[in-house]
Amino acid sequence: MAVSEVTDSNFKESVLSSEKPVIVDFWAPWCQPCKRIAPVLEEMSESRDDVEFVKINVDDNPTTTLNYSITSIPTVARFEDGEIKRQAIGALPKAQLSEQLGL
Repeated sequence: MAVSEVTDSNFKESVLSSEKPVIVDFWAPWCQPCKRIAPVLEEMSESRDDVEFVKINVDDNPTTTLNYSITSIPTVARFEDGEIKRQAIGALPKAQLSEQLGL
């Protein structure tokens, strides 16, 4: 499954109301470390059916970014039952990213 894009307007429905855990990539187009981990997240999403993968552009969606106090990007967060359970900050290698997110 590909990493889909979410916005402030559909975040609640797509992430907070999901029955599956959701991995959310908080990113921006100008962020070089964000560009480095994007293919890693795409690869991870293709091998997992039990977890959803989405990304949200922090510049275009300030409400969600502020609601979760995202101050550094990339931040990749694991949401379960409507709240952040785990997160990883920075462009981490795949193994470390998987470990920090509990994948």
